[in-house]
Amino acid sequence: MSEAQVQLRLSIADRVRAKTPQVWDAFIDGLIDFSRVRDISMAIEKLRRDESIARLDDRVLAYAADHTGAELRQWLRRFVQRVEADLAVERAEAERAERHVTVTHGDESMAWLNAYLPSHLAAVIEARLRQEARKPADPDDDRTVAQREADLLVAWCTSSDATTSAVDANIAVTVAADVLAGAAFGFAESTDGAWAAPASWIADVVGTGSTFWHRIVVDPVKDDVLSHEYLGRFAPDTLATALQFLHGVCQAPGCMVPAERCDLDHRIPHPHGPTNGDNMGPLCRRHHDLKGHGVLHWSTSPPRPPTKPMVIEIYPPTPTVVMEYVPT
Repeated sequence: MSEAQVQLRLSIADRVRAKTPQVWDAFIDGLIDFSRVRDISMAIEKLRRDESIARLDDRVLAYAADHTGAELRQWLRRFVQRVEADLAVERAEAERAERHVTVTHGDESMAWLNAYLPSHLAAVIEARLRQEARKPADPDDDRTVAQREADLLVAWCTSSDATTSAVDANIAVTVAADVLAGAAFGFAESTDGAWAAPASWIADVVGTGSTFWHRIVVDPVKDDVLSHEYLGRFAPDTLATALQFLHGVCQAPGCMVPAERCDLDHRIPHPHGPTNGDNMGPLCRRHHDLKGHGVLHWSTSPPRPPTKPMVIEIYPPTPTVVMEYVPT
């Protein structure tokens, strides 16, 4: 190891040992590894209040011990944003001021185009690229999906005179009720947990008048889209959309594939199991195949209980129905 690497490890150890003794003891006892200690140390560095750090020390081990590193990093980000929401919003505003685009030319006549953007806008770009590139292609078009995405981005950047942004994608976020009402600082979080943005940024997008919002029911309440039972094998669009927003990611333990890229699987296979919200959930194609071969065992109850905040809001390109979320 280099001298700089050794110094970095020592500073991480000093910070964790001094500020989160329970985490340090768990590391010494072998209950968590160094990579998790490093991630926890990075979260400590962002926290400014002693009571927040003490709260982290009390809560993080229960999650860190039996979740993957990617899941822990998402949990830590959400924790920092919730316990010190006001400071987290200040940091986000400062970072937004640093947005920029860089072009780096490389060998073989190719270059990298990099953009440092607010997460909700980058998510819109990603969603539009994925949607457009996967539309039925010309039979004579032998480009891969990745190549079509690259070509679309070039076309959008070089053939438009627009100087203002136009949102045209289905992006779902969760927002706590008090944050949505403007009574508290807070973040709007993507359904797969991959990113979050200050709720005021999302409100600014809605305020342009070019978007439509609707609320999705994400609990099996009487007469909502999750409690209805449908007669065929395949879920209708309303149920499929609600389940994607409810779960966010593949329901196999530790899998982080976004739900919109997953199959909707019957926990109790059709036709013995009903086509409804209680019996269905997203599984990525790999885990769906493993389940079909008997390698992955999925119980009749969801392995990952949903933990969404009070309200789910999405802004699609066309108007939709307004519904309320009723938590259990």
